[in-house]
Amino acid sequence: MTPQHLVLVGHGMVGQRFLEALAEHSQGTPWRITVLAEEPRPAYDRVHLTSWFSGTGADELSLCSAGFLDGLRDAGHSLELCLGDPATAVDRSARTVATRSGRSIGYDVLVLATGSYPFVPPIPGHDAEGCHVYRTIEDLEAIRDRAAGASVGAVVGGGLLGLEAAGALRALGLETHVVEFAPRLMALQVDQGGGEMLRRKIEELDVVVHTGAATERIDTGPDGSARTMTLSDGTVLDVGLVVFSAGIRPRDQLARDCGLPVGERGGIVVDQHCRTADPHVRAIGECALAVDGRVYGLVAPGYAMAEAAAKDLSGGLGSFTGADTSTKLKLLGVDVASFGDAHGSGAGALDVVYTSGRSGIYRKLVVGPDGRLLGGVLVGDTESYDVLRPLALSGAALPASPEQLVLPAGLGAPIGPLALPDQAVVCSCHNVTKAVIAGAVRDGGCGTVPEVKKCTRAGTGCGSCVKLVENIVKEELAAAGVEVEQGLCEHFAHTRTELYEIVRVKGISSFSRLLDEHGSGEGCEVCKPVAASILASLDRGHILDGEQGALQDTNDHHLGNLQRNGSYSVVPRIPGGEITPDGLITIGEIARDFGLYTKITGGQRIDLLGARVDQLPLIWTRLVDAGFESGHAYGKALRTVKSCVGETWCRYGVQDSVALAIELELRYRGLRAPHKLKSAVSGCARECAEAQSKDFGIIATAEGWNLYVGGNGGMTPRHAELLAKDLDHDTLIRTIDRFLMFYIRTADRLERTAPWLARLEGGLDHLRAVLLEDSLGICADLDELMARHVETYQDEWAATLADPERLSRFVSFANAPGTPDPTVRFVPERDQIRPARPDEDGHALPSAATTAPLIAGASLEVRTR
Repeated sequence: MTPQHLVLVGHGMVGQRFLEALAEHSQGTPWRITVLAEEPRPAYDRVHLTSWFSGTGADELSLCSAGFLDGLRDAGHSLELCLGDPATAVDRSARTVATRSGRSIGYDVLVLATGSYPFVPPIPGHDAEGCHVYRTIEDLEAIRDRAAGASVGAVVGGGLLGLEAAGALRALGLETHVVEFAPRLMALQVDQGGGEMLRRKIEELDVVVHTGAATERIDTGPDGSARTMTLSDGTVLDVGLVVFSAGIRPRDQLARDCGLPVGERGGIVVDQHCRTADPHVRAIGECALAVDGRVYGLVAPGYAMAEAAAKDLSGGLGSFTGADTSTKLKLLGVDVASFGDAHGSGAGALDVVYTSGRSGIYRKLVVGPDGRLLGGVLVGDTESYDVLRPLALSGAALPASPEQLVLPAGLGAPIGPLALPDQAVVCSCHNVTKAVIAGAVRDGGCGTVPEVKKCTRAGTGCGSCVKLVENIVKEELAAAGVEVEQGLCEHFAHTRTELYEIVRVKGISSFSRLLDEHGSGEGCEVCKPVAASILASLDRGHILDGEQGALQDTNDHHLGNLQRNGSYSVVPRIPGGEITPDGLITIGEIARDFGLYTKITGGQRIDLLGARVDQLPLIWTRLVDAGFESGHAYGKALRTVKSCVGETWCRYGVQDSVALAIELELRYRGLRAPHKLKSAVSGCARECAEAQSKDFGIIATAEGWNLYVGGNGGMTPRHAELLAKDLDHDTLIRTIDRFLMFYIRTADRLERTAPWLARLEGGLDHLRAVLLEDSLGICADLDELMARHVETYQDEWAATLADPERLSRFVSFANAPGTPDPTVRFVPERDQIRPARPDEDGHALPSAATTAPLIAGASLEVRTR
């Protein structure tokens, strides 16, 4: 039988999903497929398009692998992928498609997946040089190139894509404005309260928001480039770059030209099977007007339409009558989600609202007259979205009162997968219910999340449901009596503890090798920092060298603690809080010359705040020259060993607590761990150093030292437990060595010593047996690991200053390395500085060029207004 010829016009995310679904459902019925793609590359992930600005390459965004194309051919289908050759006309009577290159291609079935185009308001100057849209990789390349010569950018549109574009401009170093005609940001997704909280959090990032304002015109300079933007409220913005993100319109011109019916406001009219008025033509995705009268601009409905069309063409029962438009994403670092009837438009709907201006959290649940959840809006805390959304869509009874469920994570009633009914849709991208996922585990033999994803496609779309999928899988395995794998993430089936042992035993020195030999995929924000921490704790090279530099958490990227306004803190190590007058003078001079805010911390150190990233090497050059080292305030490492003055000065002291604190801090400095480590030494039982609230604390006795472990302050304070008493000096050091290395080897990611000890099987008694009696036979190994750390320690900042390649990362803007970030602003307060709020006029700190001569001894006076 001669295969039917199918022509697919458009190869975006929906077009690619259609091909996948067709291959899946048409087994035994081969197709001859021609794909006409407008862009010069195959389908790629537009949902995560903004990640291109942070280094994600086009290949990584690609959705069409060579393996997929080979699989189509292996299944008997033939496929011709025509890149950069879009369809220009359709002759329905002859059943042919004309292309830009002049080809005429016949078809038995035509599938239109032409997507949409960005709406650009027809205002004067909209087509000036410097005006862009935000749709393709080529658009992003043009925006990046334009940003290199601009200082101010504006985004027209405050919706999902508009805020993503604003984040991109901010990352490119531009002063950024968002102009939104509606009275609030994300007007379709969030309510007034959520919009106000979102605006506040975004403005804290120095993005200027203009709501309730339209763009009236863009005026150009002599060279024809955008120069100013005038708003309807009279505001005039000086701009060098404008991005239009004011919504989309369906690309239905091909259908219009060949006489297919379209909606009054656009969109190719289709039935529930995605058939047009012509039985030989289908339309799917953003170009189609669905039976419910909507054009969907989200990927999940597009995928559902692709699935329906593919099933229908394969003789199945595919249909599309509407879709869930719930949204969860992170915009400019702000978590935002909405689901169900977020605006409470249903009859008798009631709102249950929690808001905290201090925490930047807004949570609203919409409840029906019968007490069932209808929808909600979450800003600043979206932890419970994965469960709340399916609950709302399923109409199931709530597992707790709405007043409890609306509270943020840690305050309200905990809810998990058990609360979901089987019919709850977990993955809206592929319409996968909890029952399907549970069935894949119970009856389909799937025992891991990757297996479930492959079997059900759940979690393979936007990815927002992966955590819930993982929890359902674990729940089903546990119910079946199967030992649940506690893999670190979807890329590693091993726990952090197991990965530590793998790296240590096999001598692995790179994340790439670890991933190739023991993982899968590309890695993620969970496993990359964990691997970086493990490699650092085993002295596998400087944390900023080569591949390791890209694995680090935000603070480690620049060896400094990132502050709320984009500046950094500088914390030199001051062991035991003991510092010479010369050291104090050096710190004071640096703070004065760079205009920094200074504060004595609770850990007996001096914190210098307000440094720009480009100033950090200049500051640390002077600190290192004066004998200071990194205090690791930015890292998951030892912070400080606090101490009282001990017997040297205090009449109650029974041991030299200062000397011991200094010895311990110098011994364990730079020791990388799953979480930060704090310690203290008290010279007597009066406990002035608060040793019993630390990860490991020491209290002097007349006979020696008592060692306490597993304490911490914070939100869930925990008193440390007495591990051993009256230890002599050498035994104390050896026991602490073993405690720290055992913790580093066996703790989970981001687990402090307190919860680690609480979950340790056998608890404190087991820990004593391991460390003091060598019950596991590993003490020699623990001793050797600590000895290696002490012998190989090097100060991270001193090593960074000696390496030009490492220093190259310390710039505000990669495309303008000599330019300081103008959005890092301060105002005077109590004779020092603090970060300026969005509504305040602030000043910038001196630039790197201004401060550079200070190293040679020049003076500088910083004045504040």
